[in-house]
Formats: sequence, C-alpha cells, structure tokens
Amino acid sequence: MASSLDHRPRRLVINISTASLAGRSVSRIGYGAAQLPRLHDRHDVAVALLRRAVDLGVDHIDTAEFYGFGFANTVIRQTLRPEDGVLVVTKVGADPNPGGRVPLRIAQRPEQLRASVEDNLRSLGVEQLPVVNLRRLDTGPGLRPEGDQVIDLDDQLATMTALRDEGKIGAIGLSSVTLDVLRRALPAGIVCVQNAYSLVSRDDEDTLRLCTAEGIAWVPFFPLGGGFPSLPKVTDEPSVHAVAESLNVTPSQVALAWLLHHAPNILLIPGTGDPTHLEVNMAVGEIAFDTDALATLDAVESRSNNVAIGAAS
Repeated sequence: MASSLDHRPRRLVINISTASLAGRSVSRIGYGAAQLPRLHDRHDVAVALLRRAVDLGVDHIDTAEFYGFGFANTVIRQTLRPEDGVLVVTKVGADPNPGGRVPLRIAQRPEQLRASVEDNLRSLGVEQLPVVNLRRLDTGPGLRPEGDQVIDLDDQLATMTALRDEGKIGAIGLSSVTLDVLRRALPAGIVCVQNAYSLVSRDDEDTLRLCTAEGIAWVPFFPLGGGFPSLPKVTDEPSVHAVAESLNVTPSQVALAWLLHHAPNILLIPGTGDPTHLEVNMAVGEIAFDTDALATLDAVESRSNNVAIGAAS
C-alpha cells in the first residue's frame, strides 16, 4: 500500500548554477548594465557596484554602446580585469540618440552594424567583442524598423559573419527575433537569443524550445514583465505573491527563479544600480520550488508583449 508520504510535494533539484554561452560555462545569473547609467553622476559608485557583482560570481555582463551613451561601457572598461574572466556581451542594431524622444535610434543597415561594432570596441577598450547580439526588432515590445531600416536578415548576417571572420567579434547572437528568423539564422552559428520573455509573457515558447534543442543560450530581457506601462507585470500576479510568501522571498525573486527552473539554457541578466538589490538578485540561484509551487507558477496566464512604441530613424 502506498504511503501518505508519496503525496507530499517533491522538491525539484536541477542545475541552476551554470550553462553554456558561446562555448563557455558561465554562471546562470549575470548582470545587465542597462541600469548603470543611473549612477552617471556617481562614477565611483558605479565602478564599486560592478566590482561587487564580479566578487559575487558574475562572469557574464550584458551591455551596449547606447546604455547611457557609452557610460556603461566606460565603467566596464575601467572595472574589469583580464583575470576576472568575465564574458562581455554587447549588441548592435540601435545607436545612442541623445536628446531624442526615445534615447536610441534604429541602426539596422550593414554599414551601421559595422560602425556600432567599432564604437563598442572603442568604448570597451578591447580588440574583440566576445559576443555581439544583432538586435533585429522583429518582435516583442519596442521600436519597429521603418523605411531604409527594414533590412533583409541575410544582408545583416553577411556583415556579422564578416566581422567575425575579421576577428572583431567572437560570436553572434540575436535579439528580438521571431522563430522563423532564428531558423534562417542558425547556419551562421548563433550562440544566444535575447527576447522579451517572462512568466506572464511567454509568446516565444517555441523559439525557446528551439534554442534549448540547439544548445543556444536564452537570455530574456524584461524578465519581470512590464518594461512599458501597457505590459503585464509578474509582480502583479496573486499566485506569485503566494509562492513568495511561502518561501519568504520577494515576488521578483520568484519571477527570476522560475526562469532558471523553466529551461536549462536560460541565463539571467538582471540589472540594478543598488548593491543591496544586486545581492538579492544573486540569491535567486538558491531558491528551489517543490512540484506544487512550480505547477502554480506554470499555470499563470501568459499575455502578449508584442507591442510597438513608435519608431525612430
């Protein structure tokens, strides 16, 4: 006869420590530098924050030249040491747009991609960018290409692979792409995909499955939902709050931990300008769900985040 203990929720044990990115084994919790520009007037604080992230085990950082008009890249250049072994991932497809209604402008043309790579090389002070994501803007929330910024994928990949052959970039990733675009790009050797994705916005589940099957890292942005006022937020979900209360953690931590449990190739790049918040984010790797908690979270309704916010030239 089966024991009543058989009906207790099972604690799930998975590897949430490391995953592969561009052929390297990295911690599944990295750091996104998009929030560093909030410390623009406190440069020393920004350097100390990034140094603390590395000390806590961060070994991959996401950045872009348009984060603070080069400020994030400058802090990274001044903070990281070769012996830190940190993999820096940057992106092209948009450029800084100081004074504009939107702080970045679309830069999808091949010559713009090449110029953006050169800008990132210069501001990061390196001879090669280990990973560069081509930000396509085909899906998810954000800007949409118009006019001469609507560029065929093959033309863009030709530029990216040429830059890789020249040694200026080490590997190619994609951002804001559809399943069809990813399939077309696979022969180019894609190492990661950055799409908007969270517990409440799982439009790209099929794209995630393909990445998992192909050994491609999935690096979600807007992992808590939101990002724009019209988008759903994970922290608004009553079931997320219930799970958080049962584990004595925050709803945001539950949202991030769910991603780690959802697929083995998901890497997190939560950003913050606050050292306490940084430590809270890094503690997500210690959160374990039992089967009931995970089933509760999996049952949360997914809503679309495929919202355009306008266009910039």
